[in-house]
Amino acid sequence: MCTARRTAKYVARSATALIEAGIEKPKRLGYIWRMPTILRLDGLRVRIYVDDHRPAHVHVIAADGEAVFVLNCPDGPPELRERHGVSLKMVNRIQKELAEHLSVLCPKWREIHGDY
Repeated sequence: MCTARRTAKYVARSATALIEAGIEKPKRLGYIWRMPTILRLDGLRVRIYVDDHRPAHVHVIAADGEAVFVLNCPDGPPELRERHGVSLKMVNRIQKELAEHLSVLCPKWREIHGDY
């Protein structure tokens, strides 16, 4: 089977799994997935890419940048993986907030991706 056909079958299976999980259908071109906001924290958006990789992690979008935290599910604590434009003070605040919301974030990761 050619690569294009295998890719198309994979995308179709992925789209079906996402729809069954209650996640919005793919948008333009059929390949761009929505990145749902799982949680809002004082102007920050906590998101999980639906077509992402393990380990379980979240992207926290701030006005001035983005930080990515590995959740270390199910017990935590969340650890900073990378940051772009977000201050260390803000990172520390986000890390504490994420630790308080692991009971929501870890099950959501599992719902979207399966295992941690």
